[in-house]
Amino acid sequence: MKLSIFKRKGQAAAAAASAGQEQEENFISHLVELRDRMIRSLWVVILIFIVCFYFSGDIMKFLSQPLYQALPAGTRPIFTDQAGAFFTLTKVSFLAALLFSLPWVLYQAWAFVAPGLYEHEKRFALPLIVSSVFFMVVGISFAYYFVLPAAYKFFISFAAQTGAETLQDLQKYWDFTLSIFFGFGLTFEVPVVEMLLVKLGMVSVQQLRDARRYVLVGAFVVAAVLTPPDVLSQFMLAVPLYLLYELGIFLAGFIKAHSASPDEKAAKEKQAQQTPGAGA
Repeated sequence: MKLSIFKRKGQAAAAAASAGQEQEENFISHLVELRDRMIRSLWVVILIFIVCFYFSGDIMKFLSQPLYQALPAGTRPIFTDQAGAFFTLTKVSFLAALLFSLPWVLYQAWAFVAPGLYEHEKRFALPLIVSSVFFMVVGISFAYYFVLPAAYKFFISFAAQTGAETLQDLQKYWDFTLSIFFGFGLTFEVPVVEMLLVKLGMVSVQQLRDARRYVLVGAFVVAAVLTPPDVLSQFMLAVPLYLLYELGIFLAGFIKAHSASPDEKAAKEKQAQQTPGAGA
């Protein structure tokens, strides 16, 4: 009897040790896969950075078009520091490499987490990743094509009224442009944040609708913080921000309905059956 007890205990201990060893091996394999995918992402960023740095002058000329168009005829931007051009072009190349490599980086992240997701979670996660990239690109493009030209024409018009010559340092221009791109790229992610909050059950679509008046006021507060201190830039951020909030309400309801889990679908069907007149 004692031998059989010791035998069962030994078998249980061996099974527990085997299970622990298997969990440790799985954890290590996940870490190795994560490391490999991070290395792949890093190599792509480095390669694209090299290409972008080779064409950094053309990229900077393209990004400087709003400034060139706003400057008085016959004037050109300048650098006030000897190393300003090098550091500015390096920064431009690095950020351009991050933007161009973002789809590949997000794909690597998706490939890492997708095997552990349920089918209904995959139906939500993939559109979320794609839409986040889309809205960020739309926000940066909106800032480049509409906000920057209007802002610089607004600023330079005041300098023209004084009769002074306008000289613009390209290094300072890029710092200003980067803050604009960051502000608009970030705030254009509002629909993505709404979809995520609704999907996680932190808020409901009705609560988002009820908060419209507060969001309208908050949009102008956020615009005042993220944009330069001129009314035009703030207005051009606050209005799209509120419109994006309305778009997020629609998308959140759509995603919520089409990415429901089997338990949520069963609960809705049960509730519909219990509702009087549901079968009529």
